[in-house]
Amino acid sequence: MQLGKSIRIERIINRNNGRTIIVPLDHGVTVGPLYGLVDLRATVDQIADGGANAVLMHKGLPRCSHRGRGRDVGLIIHLSASTTLSPHPNAKTLVGTVEDALKLGADGVSVHINMGDETEGRMLADLGQMAAKANEWGMPLLAMMYARGPAIKNPYDPDLVAHCARVALELGADIVKVPYTGDPESFERVVEACCVPVVIAGGPKMDDTRSLVQMVHDSVRAGGAGLSVGRNIFQHEHPARLLSALGKVVHEDWDVDQAMAMLP
Repeated sequence: MQLGKSIRIERIINRNNGRTIIVPLDHGVTVGPLYGLVDLRATVDQIADGGANAVLMHKGLPRCSHRGRGRDVGLIIHLSASTTLSPHPNAKTLVGTVEDALKLGADGVSVHINMGDETEGRMLADLGQMAAKANEWGMPLLAMMYARGPAIKNPYDPDLVAHCARVALELGADIVKVPYTGDPESFERVVEACCVPVVIAGGPKMDDTRSLVQMVHDSVRAGGAGLSVGRNIFQHEHPARLLSALGKVVHEDWDVDQAMAMLP
């Protein structure tokens, strides 16, 4: 691995254990200004105070969220987008470049691919192109990989999730983000198919914090590298405390009961 990429990846992944906590804040393009994404400086303050390794956002948001004080946190710039207003919301389009991210001082970039969509071919071409450009600049690339399309009946099917993860690996991603498959045994198969870190998505907002902590715990025990979870963190009543608890699970192998004892 290039030295520049190694240095940057250590800003978004714990160099001692290869694990990470990433908090995506890119939802505004997809669905609009959700609760938790209006006062971005306050949100990023809580995320940093909670000990997250990195935040992930579109290229226009650092000007609304750079604090110039407090605890530092890694920055990943998201390069693809779509909106729920579109008749084809699963068709992601490139809206940024690796050079945009470099100019913003980012530590990594990310793209979103929906396998099974009618536009899968174009999205795969975008992934390959961004992987080549990111590698040229020594920039880590995170690929968000989902099975979403007219023929997809269960996006959490372990075989589908493993296929999605493998595509990201083979096309050059440095970190792979996929849905959790529901149990450690099946998720272990997903992780085994990749020689790069695999993190789990959070999905829709959960009503039960313990379910989130349990999911993270089980995914890490199955060999996962942590999480890339947005709404279930930034819309939580106590984001910093939740992140502190999740940090103990991810980075110090705490069990669920120990982590829950840290929460109100």
